[in-house]
Formats: sequence, C-alpha cells, structure tokens
Amino acid sequence: MVTALHACDTATDDAILFGLKKEAQYIVLIPCCQAEVSKTLRSDKSDQLKYTLSELWRHPIHTREFGSHLTNVLRCLLLEGMGYKVTVTELVGWEHSMKNELIMAENIHQPKKIALDRLEEILKTCHLESLKSRFLPTI
Repeated sequence: MVTALHACDTATDDAILFGLKKEAQYIVLIPCCQAEVSKTLRSDKSDQLKYTLSELWRHPIHTREFGSHLTNVLRCLLLEGMGYKVTVTELVGWEHSMKNELIMAENIHQPKKIALDRLEEILKTCHLESLKSRFLPTI
C-alpha cells in the first residue's frame, strides 16, 4: 500500500509513480497544493485566450482552482489507465478543510486504454502537452 497524505504539488505524482512501479495493491492519496498545472496554464495564458475553453481559467482564482481540479482528474485517469479502480471522495467536510480530496485506487489489473487516451486528449485540448511526461510517465 502506498499513501501520500497532503503531499504537496508533484510529491503526489511521485507517490503515484512509486506505487505504479511497485504494482501496489492500493494507492491512497490526499493531494495538496497542486500548482504545476496552474503555473503552466498561467504561463501560456496570452496564447490560450484565443480558445473558448480558456475561459475556464482566465481569472486567477479560476486558474488555481481549475488547475488543481484538472491535476487530480489527470491523476485518476493515469491510475485507471494503469489498471486501478479509482474512487474519489471527501476526507472530511469542506467546512473543515478545502484540501480534502481523497483519491483511493485499488489495483484490479484491468488497464483502461480509453483512460490514457482521454488523459492525452485533455492535455492536448488544454494546451498542456509540456506536462505529458508528468502525467503519462514511462513505467
């Protein structure tokens, strides 16, 4: 079992990669401070404003929140693509903590190619191809 509790930014991704390499039966994550995707969205914002979809992250607060949400969606797709059944829920009520998303993955040895295809398509659609090696690592 691999756990990463409030692992900041890419430390959660490092835990996922470790779990995948070790073929862990369970990977349990409470991500925190997901900044990498938001930073990339921010850095390319002037180019991306020509795309309607960029309205999802045009304002700074939306960039941060959308980037955080998108990061966890990509993580879940990677896990599903690698054969894990993924459940996402709250650890505690939102009134106690905003950093409260619990991602639980159980290795059921049933890789879903469609999940990896969708992950790649999301990276392309959101112009995040520069992060492909982070979210589609070679294992």
